[in-house]
Amino acid sequence: MAQIDTLDLLVLIVLLIGSTAYFTKGTYWGIPKDPYATAFANANGGAKEGATRNIATKMTETGKNCVVFFGSQTGTAEDYASRLAKEGSSRFGLKTMVADLEDYDYDSLNTLASNSICFFVVATYGEGEPTDNAVDFHTFITDDDSSFDGGVSANEKPLTHLKYVTFGLGNTTYEHYNTMVKTVSKAMTKLGATQIGEAGMGDDGAGTMEEDFLAWKEPMWSALAETMGLEEREDVWEPVFSVSEHSDMTPQDPGVYLGEPNKSHLERRHRGPYNAHNPFIAPIADSRELFSVRNRNCLHMDIDISGSNLSYQTGDHIAVWPTNSGLETDRFLAVFGLASKRHQVISLKGIDSTAKVPFPTPTTYDAAARYHMEICAPVSRQFVATLAQFAPTEAAKAAITKLGSDKDYFAERVSSQMLNIAQILESVAPSTEWQRVPFSLLVESVTRVQPRYYSISSSSFVQPQKISITAVVESQRLPGAQQALKGVTTNYLLALKEKQNGDPSPDPNGLTYAINGPRNAYDGIHVPVHVRHSNFKLPSNPATPIIMIGPGTGVAPFRGFVQERAAQAKAGTQVGQTVLFFGCRKQTEDFTYQQEWAQYQRDMGGPDGAFKLITAFSREGKNKVYVQHRLKEHAKLVNQLLEQRAFFYVCGDAANMAREVNAELVNLIKEQRGVSEKQAEDLVKRMRSQNYYQVRHIFSLTCPMRESLTVKQEDVWS
Repeated sequence: MAQIDTLDLLVLIVLLIGSTAYFTKGTYWGIPKDPYATAFANANGGAKEGATRNIATKMTETGKNCVVFFGSQTGTAEDYASRLAKEGSSRFGLKTMVADLEDYDYDSLNTLASNSICFFVVATYGEGEPTDNAVDFHTFITDDDSSFDGGVSANEKPLTHLKYVTFGLGNTTYEHYNTMVKTVSKAMTKLGATQIGEAGMGDDGAGTMEEDFLAWKEPMWSALAETMGLEEREDVWEPVFSVSEHSDMTPQDPGVYLGEPNKSHLERRHRGPYNAHNPFIAPIADSRELFSVRNRNCLHMDIDISGSNLSYQTGDHIAVWPTNSGLETDRFLAVFGLASKRHQVISLKGIDSTAKVPFPTPTTYDAAARYHMEICAPVSRQFVATLAQFAPTEAAKAAITKLGSDKDYFAERVSSQMLNIAQILESVAPSTEWQRVPFSLLVESVTRVQPRYYSISSSSFVQPQKISITAVVESQRLPGAQQALKGVTTNYLLALKEKQNGDPSPDPNGLTYAINGPRNAYDGIHVPVHVRHSNFKLPSNPATPIIMIGPGTGVAPFRGFVQERAAQAKAGTQVGQTVLFFGCRKQTEDFTYQQEWAQYQRDMGGPDGAFKLITAFSREGKNKVYVQHRLKEHAKLVNQLLEQRAFFYVCGDAANMAREVNAELVNLIKEQRGVSEKQAEDLVKRMRSQNYYQVRHIFSLTCPMRESLTVKQEDVWS
């Protein structure tokens, strides 16, 4: 018998692997669509290894008859899902569970028991897109070729036995208002499922998300109770988590989490892939101030990602994992009577087997509040009402009950001043501790700290290992408010910048931070980050003309665009006309990257070359001048470039600037081409649908909700 030599053996192995790959269709090593979104299970969250992805099996094993799925980008939809599950259990006796859409497959929906109910709480993202964790679900339910358990096709209406409820998070400022929830409702009905009640739609643009949710859920519960024969009972709060204090453990014990996001970070062996579950602790290579006025700050930071295996493309986002300030952490712990035992080691465990602890334990009260809980977030009226039963005095109970039951009073006292939960309780009962509030209730009601996404302001072609950030530091006082609102992340970044530039004890806007991180993991000016893919891209052909509208920090992605084209021009590549409309208050105060623009212009052929910068300084003349005014003044140039198939980009304020730019774009096309307004509007819509017109919105500090919805979020107010 002939011996098999090494080469033959290698060939056989390759053939075996290839055959396995073909017949399993990549089951064992499938690559996620988004290279930045690879799941990384942390110590307590995420789908456990070996856990079933069959939702019908999961519900049967755990005795559930109600599943509340969520599609969430920054946590708000997840919060609403948790609240619905909690209320369904306590008020109506449903056996509920909350489920991340990316944790389960959907082909088993047709095998759910007939007495089951599915909720879908979904946010709309980007240009009417599903959130990252809902992409596969969206694809499955809208694909006519999808197949369900038993080989049943989508055309056979496999979900005729299934009842479902939907609530969407959207923003009327944008064209694709609540597209995701509309799509889910339409697709589920097409598959044969029966919708209970109306599809709820929360409007972030009007600032009514919470009230929209509260107004929707009462008739929904009534309809559901009637359909399923449910009896309402007294709504008594019951804990989701058990909280144990460990007298035999100290914060110095190596197994205690002091803010580390997962076990690999705790054990100092953290490795990639780095993503929304697993940040890279990146050194800040450089940081500097961009404004020349004392009472306002705008930061430029270069973050070094070398050695991380992270990569980015021009136009992507970088996510920064923030830390709550010492001031707000102290306030939170003091209000709830936890200051004296802030370093007490605790563990949390889900009382129900389907409940997920939102951060790794054992940890401490201090670490939970500082690193994991969104203690500066907007507060729901429903949460405030729940606190009444734990009030320290009758007077405090009466005051908090009024806040929780009167939406107008709540809007006046809380929403208009954007108070966080500790500030609310301080105002209700000054110098009083709310010690009776269970920590489980706080964990359930205060969402997890979420990474903040910033437009990358550098070119991956020019600096592939360094990511630039351009961010205005948020600190402002609203009319009637007793204290200034301060951006959670931007003030943290300002503290890092001040530390790097020689201040041994930075306290920007009166805030201090644990700059060195848990167990000094961030020592040496580091920050936890990951990268997220974006479709906000330059044309693939550098010769294609582009028009960019970017006032304020809306210019951030366009710095990357222009930086890239300037480098290409220097290298001899032909680049198309590159026109940037930039606006700020005054040339002498906040004209960011002024010297850089001049250099880029020289690199691209001088004043008559490919790069043209058109500025609008709103506070230098008698009348305020904005980028939309400059757009009108240069209507002929803009139209000529559009006729050459130029790409048109807008980045900035969604509520005002972007809308006015859109109106001016329609108007200039109408006037320059001699067409009707309807024809001009149709042309602009066609530009959007063909991706020649791209918009990236930035929330202002005063945005009342945290879910990014149809935008890319730059910072969350505190």
